[in-house]
Amino acid sequence: MTAEPQISQTRLWLGGSVIVVGFLSPLLIPLVASTNLSLGLKSALSGLLALGIPEVFMIIGVAILGKVGYQFLKDKLFGLLKQYAPPDEVGLTRYRVGLVMLCTPLFFAWAHPFVSQLIPSLKTLPIWCYVVGDVTLVSSFFVLGGNFWDKLRGLFKHNARSINSSA
Repeated sequence: MTAEPQISQTRLWLGGSVIVVGFLSPLLIPLVASTNLSLGLKSALSGLLALGIPEVFMIIGVAILGKVGYQFLKDKLFGLLKQYAPPDEVGLTRYRVGLVMLCTPLFFAWAHPFVSQLIPSLKTLPIWCYVVGDVTLVSSFFVLGGNFWDKLRGLFKHNARSINSSA
């Protein structure tokens, strides 16, 4: 029987902090944009904050954590997120509510350009209307449950077949 390797608390906190700081670095882009630096330097720094620094910090954080520490941190994070994952099976009412939540923002997004030609006041909707639609669309995937993700994935597979299990 082998004992589990010890994880240094210092390395765990330091490595985790480096990873978190790296992922939060894109939040500094507005600060860079508001400086008096040249446009080229602002663009370069903004690009690095968005696409270079998070990855570099992640590599540094994993190096600090080591294999055992990284695995421990990953298991804890995914264990925490798993409790918020949608259940695989949902009831008929919940499934129907989820379908309405999915289709309603899609329908309004499709119809908006046409209807706003007939009703000009719809051309200047406040931003919160769009945010509510986006949140409703994303929330619908959690209401619909895990099996819906498999159905959705099947749309993008050429050889996918539907199996009618309720027959």
